[in-house]
Amino acid sequence: MRKDSDFTTLFTPFTLAGRTLRNRITHSSMSLVATPQGRVTDSMIQYHANRAEGGAAMTITEPLGMMRHQAGIPRPQIWRRDDADALKRFADAVEGRDCRLLGQIQDAGRGRHFPGRNPEAVGASALPDDLSWTVPRALPAAEIRDMIAQTAESARHLQECGFSGVEISCGHGHLFHQFLSPWANRRDDEYGGDWAGRTRFVTELVAALRAVCGTGFIIGMKLHGDDGVSGSIGPAEAAIIGDLVTRPGNVDYVSFAGGAHARTLEMHTPDRHGPPMPYMPFIKELRHSLNGVPLMALGRITDPAEADGILARGEASLIALGRPLVADPAWPNKAAAGRTWDIRYCLSCNTCWGAIVMMRVPIACVNNPRVSRPDEVDYWPAPLPDADRRRIVVVGAGLAGMEAAWVAAARGHDVTVFGASDMPGGKALLREKLPGGDTVSSIYDYQTVAAKRAGVALRLGRRASAEAIIGLRPDTVILATGSTMIPPDWLPEDIRAEGWVPDLRDAMRDILRHTGKQDGTAVLFDMDHTEATYACAEALRERFTRVVIVTPRDTIATDVQMVTRQGILRRMAEQRIDIVTLCEPRWSDSCAEGRLDLVNVYTGDTTVIDDMVLLTYATPRVPDDALSAPLKAAGIAVIPVGDARAPQEMLFATASGQAAGETV
Repeated sequence: MRKDSDFTTLFTPFTLAGRTLRNRITHSSMSLVATPQGRVTDSMIQYHANRAEGGAAMTITEPLGMMRHQAGIPRPQIWRRDDADALKRFADAVEGRDCRLLGQIQDAGRGRHFPGRNPEAVGASALPDDLSWTVPRALPAAEIRDMIAQTAESARHLQECGFSGVEISCGHGHLFHQFLSPWANRRDDEYGGDWAGRTRFVTELVAALRAVCGTGFIIGMKLHGDDGVSGSIGPAEAAIIGDLVTRPGNVDYVSFAGGAHARTLEMHTPDRHGPPMPYMPFIKELRHSLNGVPLMALGRITDPAEADGILARGEASLIALGRPLVADPAWPNKAAAGRTWDIRYCLSCNTCWGAIVMMRVPIACVNNPRVSRPDEVDYWPAPLPDADRRRIVVVGAGLAGMEAAWVAAARGHDVTVFGASDMPGGKALLREKLPGGDTVSSIYDYQTVAAKRAGVALRLGRRASAEAIIGLRPDTVILATGSTMIPPDWLPEDIRAEGWVPDLRDAMRDILRHTGKQDGTAVLFDMDHTEATYACAEALRERFTRVVIVTPRDTIATDVQMVTRQGILRRMAEQRIDIVTLCEPRWSDSCAEGRLDLVNVYTGDTTVIDDMVLLTYATPRVPDDALSAPLKAAGIAVIPVGDARAPQEMLFATASGQAAGETV
């Protein structure tokens, strides 16, 4: 067990603009999708207050509406100056917990994550966004100056309401990034042409903020260290920009990010398929270009030892954590107390990004089903009175079952878990062994520790029959028995019965035991379109000379959030995994000899694979709920969770499991 002294640098106070930070940990800006009416909400306040209570020294809001043209965007509209009471409550809730509150200044410009184009977009030049092909209206110089004035007045309003500062987001392909980038800024007026011109919008904005808000107001800046776009901003260009924007002495800290609204979007929120701390190579170099301004490190820093090491080596002065503090707002407090074993770690799965950007629902996390709830920080259920305690049996030791088990037991119930495998985890045990799966184990690792702490009886390595469960005389059974892939229609009944064509899970359990490479083509029929299927394709590519993904849709990974999908498409291309769209296999006797026909779903045209050595499928799943009827017939209440209720992704497993544990 670590001691707090192990992270001495991380928990050393720091000063910005005369304001004390109790440690070096900042919660970086995350959109919450909690303000559809354009006002500060109780949920937003609670979210940031929880991060303050959990030990963060500073927290940065989601982008705020600082300019009039942002009126239609669902974010707090600061420029209207009509929500002062809520802003003051916001500041009191955060600053009152010894945490500095900063508002983020950002405009997407031409950047767009969604299908379709934005007719209201503004930008540096009338050039298309690399993803949506939105062409913005190029901002005239007079309008730029007006936007600067509006933003400065909005920042002054935040200051009057008790905020400690603002952060200007000049990265991620957004408006300020577009002005800084030679690729996106082709202007020949004072806001383009050379580096002095391209940085003018930002430097004038910072100067205006300082003039209006004074020296005791924190002004931070998020710049780009490497956006990955040819002809745009790499580390060399970032060094020039960093020098120019910090030279006047008006900026209190700088951070550097990666990626853009382009094929490099995956760099924006680095996922588990890449290395930890992927920004650190350019961060370490760019710290020398900031004229002594403190540097804040960010980018998939998930562990306290990683964060403390960065600071101890002098590579940065501050640490920004986004997704790790979504997963566990008490990350700082637990690290300071030597409770790293008790942290619910970020998976870097970007489920949170998918919720807020693609689904447009409030932020959610696989490892934290309680985001923004009042009791979220260091959650442990309150015990029930003795009279309300019951005997609970959980069937299934996967993510849903284990989440339900520890929560129910912590509330005081007598809980027994039956699991078919020798260890908890369910199908996550398989996912952990696939490319990009190493972080998945943190879910069931935490659940196992919590279950033992709560007194759960684990009966692993055995399948529970209805008779055995009934014999325990439970008051309630939580059914977490998972699901089974539905065989595709093109697969004949006799072939299904004989098991010649396994589903992808069964196939991978066998294939992962082998490390050699086999000649021939492995064919994966994809009606799943979730991230794990493509991790399987990568594992197959390591073991077969050719892998072909066949899907009846017009592309792959359609059920994956865009930031993750970009990485999947890149890896499939780089690994030369072939993708055949708008097709389905056609079974015939020749399949036994390795010939497989792929038939276009519209035209009937046929593509032939003549060296097939493996055929498997990933398809929609049906709940494995056979135990439900006999248990209900015996008078036992049954609560299905996870896939046994509705086959979905890990987010639903932990959320439905915790909900069952809370209500049983």
